[in-house]
Amino acid sequence: METLLHASKLSKSFGRLTALDRVSFSVHPGEVVGLVGRSGAGKSVLSQILAGTLVPSAGELLLGGDRLRWPFSARRLGVAVVPQHPVLAERLDITANIFLGAELGRPQRLGWLRAPDRRRMDQRAAELLARLDLPVASLRAGVNNLTSEQRQLIAIARALVAQVRLVILDEPTALLGYSYQQRLLALIREWQGQGAAVLLATGSLDYIFAVTDRVIVLNEGRVALDTRTDSSTREEIVAAQIGQGERQQLTPMIWALESYYSAREQAERLRLQQRRLERDLAAQDSLNQQLIRQLAQQVRSLDQANLALQDAQRRLLTQREDERKYLARELHDQVIQDLLSVNFQLEDLEGEVSGEASADLAGELADARESVRALVDDVRRICGNLRPPTIDSLGLGAALQSFTRDWSARTGVAVSLEVDESMGRLPEEIELSIFRIVQESLANVRKHAAAQAVRVQVCPASPRAVAIMIEDDGRGLDTSLDLAALARAGHYGLVGISERLALLQGRLRITNGAQGGLLIEAEIPHPRAG
Repeated sequence: METLLHASKLSKSFGRLTALDRVSFSVHPGEVVGLVGRSGAGKSVLSQILAGTLVPSAGELLLGGDRLRWPFSARRLGVAVVPQHPVLAERLDITANIFLGAELGRPQRLGWLRAPDRRRMDQRAAELLARLDLPVASLRAGVNNLTSEQRQLIAIARALVAQVRLVILDEPTALLGYSYQQRLLALIREWQGQGAAVLLATGSLDYIFAVTDRVIVLNEGRVALDTRTDSSTREEIVAAQIGQGERQQLTPMIWALESYYSAREQAERLRLQQRRLERDLAAQDSLNQQLIRQLAQQVRSLDQANLALQDAQRRLLTQREDERKYLARELHDQVIQDLLSVNFQLEDLEGEVSGEASADLAGELADARESVRALVDDVRRICGNLRPPTIDSLGLGAALQSFTRDWSARTGVAVSLEVDESMGRLPEEIELSIFRIVQESLANVRKHAAAQAVRVQVCPASPRAVAIMIEDDGRGLDTSLDLAALARAGHYGLVGISERLALLQGRLRITNGAQGGLLIEAEIPHPRAG
């Protein structure tokens, strides 16, 4: 594959402080690469070196096969840069800042001597700002009175002026509201569609998993991880950021904390304490060093406990689903068939009964046949709850439609189901998890909500995530939700949903709805199609 940008052993020191240490990587045309790291890991320093504004202490940089020499003009090389804090010319107006260094002018043959064409630049600037949905009173107004968000949008508009080969975005969403952040993600996909490469430095894993093809993790100025986004997980990326060692597979099930995420936060706090001790006690005696090693061992043990918890829970869920599938098949193929056979025999006996003396017997046979039919229906419903029969052949949408229709008929609660058909088939684990989340949520509605209607919606949240929303018009929550208290009281429905989502690296939000009732919102990541 052709290489657009190749960084080789880039290093940067400020006095005795090493900000980058032999960083090497490549970026290909049309590739979106995420750059992740904690504050101080070196993301901004690397971005400035790639933009040509900061000279490295060592290493080289090739763009399109040509070795670059610092400082250089990124814009002239077809590289657009959106820094974390936009640098604008305060004495120039909006249009001049957008086209600074790339002015439109005439005649073209005079090169940099050509006269700027303000009419064309104003027209083009208005088009770019309209594309970004940034209204301004006048394009001739100075930029010194603009808000931080508006200044960042001017910097983004500057990157849209000309066709580019590479776009470098250094924490571009930090100053933007949600709607503008979504517009920027759409622009990243447009640049990628045009064949340009994009290097996105951000602390948001949501955006990393939404748009990137590869992710590079920096830890203390070094490349700790360089991997395909689809083959990575949030846990792996976070572990690389905080310096976790290789994952060790453990078999015992450990359930010492309420959830994996609270355990991970505790591990991070302990790790920070460890590093503070390492800095403060570096010159102390061997006893202090021994304390540091013990604390480090405790952190590693806690990490291992968290991983063991995840592995054990995944095995239990998988085994439970396999057992449900086996039991549902046995009930359907054996018990239901036996009941139907008994029903046919009763029908034959009913046909042989004749005469008034046998009228009572005929009635009893009819009642027995009706009881057998009701029993068959009950067993079929149990089979459906154990393993939805349509999910393997027809998919999640058909299984949810069948289940909610039957649930509504049994409970008298109206159900509105919306499943986005554009999602297609998802991995079996994801489809089963979504079905179980809806199943547990509706069971919670039946037991506790006293609702008249429920709305269920399943749709894409991003190219790599699916969103599930269950909203009822019942009584809602009287107090703030405490999952630990629910577990102690023996109510495991919402707790089970929370645990299932944690194992899938998903997210859960449970609140009272705006019009009353309970609102359950879940998001599950999955591999991006294609």
